[in-house]
Amino acid sequence: MKVLIEEKEGEGLESLMGKEVTLFCINYIYAGKLIGVNSTCVKLENPKIVYETGSFEEKKWKDAQALPHKFYYIATQAVESFGELK
Repeated sequence: MKVLIEEKEGEGLESLMGKEVTLFCINYIYAGKLIGVNSTCVKLENPKIVYETGSFEEKKWKDAQALPHKFYYIATQAVESFGELK
């Protein structure tokens, strides 16, 4: 079987730079403005931990608490899925 892999720049996390995102990670859910991405970590501005999502049809998290830091780094190996927060 032959598998073709096409690598595109600006895809994945990079495509969400400067946007409000949600990162579903191994232990926690994080939200904030994505301002940095590299091979080992992502950097969030005004980060929050989401302790309770509530309905996914709602526009806000039921319980998202701000971390006491302007910036926060999360290891990319811990990120399971991600997307823009609308």
